[in-house]
Amino acid sequence: MGFAEIIVIAILILSIVLHEVAHGYAANWLGDPTARLAGRLTANPIPHIDPIGSVVVPAMLFLSGSGFLMGWAKPVPYNPYNLRNQRWGESFVAFAGPATNFILAIIFAILVRLAIPLDLSYEFIEIASKIVAINVLLGLFNLIPFPPLDGSKVIEVILPLRLRMQYREFGMKIERMGIIASIAILFVFMTILWEPFATLINVVTKFLLGF
Repeated sequence: MGFAEIIVIAILILSIVLHEVAHGYAANWLGDPTARLAGRLTANPIPHIDPIGSVVVPAMLFLSGSGFLMGWAKPVPYNPYNLRNQRWGESFVAFAGPATNFILAIIFAILVRLAIPLDLSYEFIEIASKIVAINVLLGLFNLIPFPPLDGSKVIEVILPLRLRMQYREFGMKIERMGIIASIAILFVFMTILWEPFATLINVVTKFLLGF
């Protein structure tokens, strides 16, 4: 594995970690200290790393040349019953992760736009552009409304009560499957939905970068 590959995987891991930390900070802000008491409100990747989702899966996807780069960290724990806003709290906590990825993408896209006229190094522009693309991917992927992804919690709150209860029950069944559900989602994307999704990521990334 070359230096460039290591940089890409490191960017992915750090972006995933910041995504999870954002969930914890949002929950803490809304009154639930679970993540803070568990020592998970830190950018240090060690407490967040899932050996399979943070290292093995990203490395295998990258080295296989699949064109799809994804992974996950240990979910930040939180207790939804501690949240001050019981109606919107879970959705806010869920959206905090993808929102952080989008903010990172926008920040580094601005840096790229500033770096080009200043004629900064090609290596800096390349790495910053990869940060934009990876965070666009993470943000959009996690907003897909399918459990256990964040989008399932975001959309749940706007559903009619009866449909919301059915959707929540479905989500609980999926989440009980744990890593099996995550791998199944990745498989579906890699085999069926990756091409149109990659097109969307490319369009959004190019728009942010101004290319």
